[in-house]
Amino acid sequence: RGSGPLLLAFFHPYVSGGGGGERVLWKMIQELLMLQKEHATKLFKIIIYTVDEPKPSYAQDLLEHVRDRFSIDLTDREMEAESTLSYVHLNEYKHYLQPASRLSLLVESFGTMQLAWKGLTFGDKWDLIPDIFVDTTGCAFTFVVANLLLGCRVWAYVHYPTISTDMLQLVWEQRRAAYNHANYIAQSKVATAVKLVYYCMFAVLYGLTGSLASVVLVNSTWTYNHIKSLWKWAAWQRRIQIVYPPCQVSQFQHNQVLTKNSKHRENVILSIGQFRPEKDHVLQIEALAKLLEEHPRWKGRVKLVLIGSCRGESDRQRLEHLKGLAESHHWDTSTIEFVVNQPYSVVQSWLSKASMGIHTMWNEHFGIGIVEMMAAGVIAIAHNSGGPRSDIVSTTESERSGFLASTAEEYADSIHRVLETLSAEEIAQIRHRARVSAARFSDEVFARKVREVYEKNLLLK
Repeated sequence: RGSGPLLLAFFHPYVSGGGGGERVLWKMIQELLMLQKEHATKLFKIIIYTVDEPKPSYAQDLLEHVRDRFSIDLTDREMEAESTLSYVHLNEYKHYLQPASRLSLLVESFGTMQLAWKGLTFGDKWDLIPDIFVDTTGCAFTFVVANLLLGCRVWAYVHYPTISTDMLQLVWEQRRAAYNHANYIAQSKVATAVKLVYYCMFAVLYGLTGSLASVVLVNSTWTYNHIKSLWKWAAWQRRIQIVYPPCQVSQFQHNQVLTKNSKHRENVILSIGQFRPEKDHVLQIEALAKLLEEHPRWKGRVKLVLIGSCRGESDRQRLEHLKGLAESHHWDTSTIEFVVNQPYSVVQSWLSKASMGIHTMWNEHFGIGIVEMMAAGVIAIAHNSGGPRSDIVSTTESERSGFLASTAEEYADSIHRVLETLSAEEIAQIRHRARVSAARFSDEVFARKVREVYEKNLLLK
C-alpha cells in the first residue's frame, strides 16, 4: 500500500450488538484511534464488515449507541472516527449466518467464509483488500479466505473456541442434552460415536485454520488452554497470549452509590447477558423456583431481574419462551422482571440495587457481566466452569469473592446462603475481596495490553 495509511478490517457482523464481544471490538478500535491521535498523522484506515442495513445516519447512530451502551465515546472530533472508520454492509448476505439444523459446525463455518469473501471483495474493489484482517467473533474459517486466498495478515481475538475438548467430553460421557447436543444423540451410542468422529475431524480443520493467525489474543485462561491445544502451530510459534476483556471496573469502584453496603440493597438477583441459548436463562428460572419451593417464606421477598439484548428473531422467541416459563409458575413482576435492549445507565441502576448476581452459562469463556457485578459490590453466583472458575471467582473460604454452582439446587443453596446464612460481616468481606479482584480486568489494563500488541506488531515505537 506504499506510504499510505495501514488498512485494518474487522470482521464483526453484529457490530451494533450490545454484548461483551462488541465492547472488546470498540475498545480495540478506540485504542487504534488514540494511537493515531498521539502520532498526529493518518496511520490507519479501518473497515468493519457488518450485516446491518445501511442508512444515511448509520455511522453517527452507531457511535452514539457505542457511547450510550458501553461508555466508549468516539464522537470527539480529535479522534477522527468518522474519517477513519468505514463500513461494508453485507445485509444482502445475512442468510450466510443462519443457524444450520444439521452439521452446524461445518455449515455455519462455511457460511462465515462466504460472508468474509463477500466483504473482502465487496463491489469487486480489490484495492480495498486490507493489510490486516482482524476477526473478533471467533470465526476462524474466515482466515482461509483472508490469508490463503487474498494474502492478508490475520489477527484474532478469541472469546470462545468453536470446538473444545469439553464439548468432546460432553458427547463422550453421553451427558444430558444441551443447546448444542440433541437429546436423541445423548441417548444413542451409535449417534454418539458418529458425532465424536465428526467433532474430531472438525477439530483438526479448526486447528489448521486457526494457526493461520499471526497474532492471537484470548480472553481467559480457559480459552487459552483450549486454543493452545487446538491451534498447535500458533502455539509453537508463541503467538497466543491472554488479554482479559475490558470491564467497566473503575467507574463502579469509584461510585459510592454502586458499592454501597448490603443493608441498603434489595433482595434482587441480577442476571446480565444476551438472550442466547448458551446463556441458559432457563436454569436461572429453575433455580428461583427451587429456592421458593424449599424456602416458601421468600415468596414475594426476592426478585429475579434478567437484563439482556436480543440480536434477532431467534433471541426474541427465546425471550418469549422465558416469559412463558415465568407465567407457568404464576410469577408477576414482583418475582421476575425482564429488562430488554436498554442503555447501560439502566444496567448501572440495577447494579446499585441488587444484592446478588446470577450467571448460568456452562463453560463461559470469561464473564464480563460477572466482573462488573463484583466491581459494583454485587455478590456473584456463577457457573462452576470455564472462565468464571479459572480466572474470576475464588471460592476458598479465606479468599472467597463469590460462589460457583452447576445445578438449580446448588444455585438455590448459594442464594439462600447469601439471604440468610452469612453474617453481615462475612458478606462485607466477600464484597471487598470481589471489588479488589475485579481491578485485574479494568479498561485501563486492557488498553495497556492491546497497545503493547499494536506497538509490537505495527512497529509503531
